[in-house]
Amino acid sequence: MTESKLYNFETTKDRGKHKTVNHKSGMWAGCANAIESAFSLFKRGVVGAWHKVSVKHLPAYLQEMTWRFNNCKNQYLFRDTLIRLLQPDNVEYKELTKAA
Repeated sequence: MTESKLYNFETTKDRGKHKTVNHKSGMWAGCANAIESAFSLFKRGVVGAWHKVSVKHLPAYLQEMTWRFNNCKNQYLFRDTLIRLLQPDNVEYKELTKAA
């Protein structure tokens, strides 16, 4: 049983191709919402800030979004962000732009 009737795939032409997740019980309880939330944050980063993501730098983009997701309730977020900005790992321009 699903929580929402919005996605009733039994009545669509895609019957059998899609599955639904019950967010309140079972092995996905709590996990599905976290996964959807993290992916949503990443998509907003691509659309709103970066506009384009290269495969070469994908780990860096994901690391940034992981940090943001894990610190969304951090009461010292501004301070921690400043510390992170002031003490970065140095990556030279030639390293950033060399072919993959």
